[in-house]
Amino acid sequence: MAAPAKAAVTVNQGATESALAIGAGGQMAGTAYLDDQISPRWADAYRQIPVLSSKYPDRETLLKTRPDLVASSYASAFDDKALGSQASLADLGVSSYVSPFGCDDKSHRPAPSWDAIAGETSDYGVLFGRTEQADQVNARLRATLDTLKTTNAGAGTSVMWWDAKTDSPSVGGRDGGPQLVMDAVGATNAFHHLSGNWADTGWEAVLTANPDVIVLIDADWDPADAKRKYLESDPALQDLDAVRNASYVVIPFSESTPGARMIDGAVRLSDALGK
Repeated sequence: MAAPAKAAVTVNQGATESALAIGAGGQMAGTAYLDDQISPRWADAYRQIPVLSSKYPDRETLLKTRPDLVASSYASAFDDKALGSQASLADLGVSSYVSPFGCDDKSHRPAPSWDAIAGETSDYGVLFGRTEQADQVNARLRATLDTLKTTNAGAGTSVMWWDAKTDSPSVGGRDGGPQLVMDAVGATNAFHHLSGNWADTGWEAVLTANPDVIVLIDADWDPADAKRKYLESDPALQDLDAVRNASYVVIPFSESTPGARMIDGAVRLSDALGK
């Protein structure tokens, strides 16, 4: 990019909120694809930005905005069936950015860490010419982590992080955002033995683990309420301590993946465990 973006389009909620977190709403020509609700602290700024589509917009709709930058959380945005390749956009003079955590070449993805999350925020600071604002966001992130470490609300508590699916539940593994959040609050991941950001397991394994608390991820495509109803309607799962005690913590999907809001997920979990 020859200069900071003045007419960016963000697709995927993580990209949109990363831009809004550094106050770049006035430099955005469009946005698309939410997983849940925009954080209330950015809702007013979000409402000023044209929403191009509930999912990925088609290429024609994108190009009508005359973007100088397209930023995305996932490489899938640049599929031929979506916005088209990054190379093809470059041929039109449109720059593009994919979150390091969503890079199509997995060998280029950073190991999940709070420093890596701060690094992505710094990237957005460069893309929008707002490095000072990005530094401020990262300073708040680190201060919050220090507070959470001191509070240590999750000490002695085992947590099942249930992301999606009922046939073979997808749970937080030891290598991604869910683990970072649980580590931040001092909790124990009941499925730390499973590799990956998320991993499929079985209900027998859940019964064996018998977690103290179950995190229910809330997304438009898999709401937390449906997960809770499933747990409470299954005769075997009703015996789980967390189900008997209604020890649930609802966390929006956007607070469970590396990005501007994952620290909010850590605060939410800490507050719930500290009650």
